[in-house]
Amino acid sequence: MQEWLTDSELLLMKMIWKSKDPLTVQEVMALTNTRYDKKWKVQTVSTFLSRMVKKGYLSMERKGRTFCYYPLVTEESYCKRELDRQIDLWGDGELDGLIASFTRTTKLTENEKEKIRRLLDAMD
Repeated sequence: MQEWLTDSELLLMKMIWKSKDPLTVQEVMALTNTRYDKKWKVQTVSTFLSRMVKKGYLSMERKGRTFCYYPLVTEESYCKRELDRQIDLWGDGELDGLIASFTRTTKLTENEKEKIRRLLDAMD
């Protein structure tokens, strides 16, 4: 099983998943700094990307004098794995347990409740 992504790594991964093309470290840095209001430097982002390569989430290919990074794991598969982990952790392995845990700790607006109802109805 792959190691989990840290919160910082996940922010970078989200930028890579959104891109249709492999990204350079400078492109990943610029997108992440803009989207998440970070002030990360190239060396910081490069360190995170190297860790993500070692963890098996990314691969890199040389293009001229730079390296481009592309995902080896899809956003959907990572999201499913993360959601399964949260269901196991907070819902004792059951989705309704996770939802019950969520509703005990979160007050939803009527608008949010309606959106959730529409999503559930659309599953039929």
